[in-house]
Amino acid sequence: MLKPFDWDLLRSFLAVARSGKLTLAARRLRIDHSTLSRRITALETALKTRLFDKSLNGYTLTPDGERLLGEAERMESAVMAIQNDIAAGHSDVSGTVRIGTPDGFGTKYLAPRIGALAERHPGLDIELVANPRAFSLSKREADIAIGLSPTGHGRLHTEKLSDYELGVYGASHRAADFSDIAEAADMQGRPFVSYIDDLIYTPELDYLPLIARALTPRLKSSNLIAQAEAVASGAGLGVLPCFLADRDPRFFRVLPGKVRLVRSLFMTVHVDMRPLSRIRATLDFIRESVLEDRAIFLPA
Repeated sequence: MLKPFDWDLLRSFLAVARSGKLTLAARRLRIDHSTLSRRITALETALKTRLFDKSLNGYTLTPDGERLLGEAERMESAVMAIQNDIAAGHSDVSGTVRIGTPDGFGTKYLAPRIGALAERHPGLDIELVANPRAFSLSKREADIAIGLSPTGHGRLHTEKLSDYELGVYGASHRAADFSDIAEAADMQGRPFVSYIDDLIYTPELDYLPLIARALTPRLKSSNLIAQAEAVASGAGLGVLPCFLADRDPRFFRVLPGKVRLVRSLFMTVHVDMRPLSRIRATLDFIRESVLEDRAIFLPA
């Protein structure tokens, strides 16, 4: 029988269950993988059951592990509620916050500004994960997730940050090559840079069919920053966010009055995390920054 319930063992179980990898879970907990392995073994011994099936692909939950997962998450929520209640009377912002964002927004917009948040709160450690992917808050892949569509399932709170505009851009030093483009249809047959079809992680990124039919990219990347660099080098035209390209002299916009797409950014946080001071401070900072820079996202 487990002696007065050991929260470290349950925390370790949750980390492995969410990541599916012992080494990854150990890094997130900031312990070595042998310590984590001993904790999992201790928990399985105490409960007299196997919680994980282990394979070359990682750790998957057994039926007993699935049952424990729900109970452990409820206990985690209770622990967070206690922390929130105790911290309510304190104004110090400290600890670690992980922000998951799309690569373009995280790298080109948030990264140059996030230092101001660190200066405002010296006790805050910030992890900015800027990747072309969706983030699972239920698996604690991020504390705050910014994405291109609302995520309101489960115990999640989502708010709209802003709309943002995209256009077709080319390299400024190749502007003469595209001077004869008068309509979107004239782009057919021109070299394009875009996403790899089967690696588009959200339908909001499937732009080309909305520009003109029969646009076939000759250079593809799953990463928006890589696409932008290819466009800047003269490899072809590409659909880029205005907040990324408008203030960069390497780019010129093609048909700005005729070709315009609008997408949205949403910010999501787990309801159990939302009251924490470090989360509130970060949410407020991102919200205020985007509001202040509205003209960057939606140019006149």
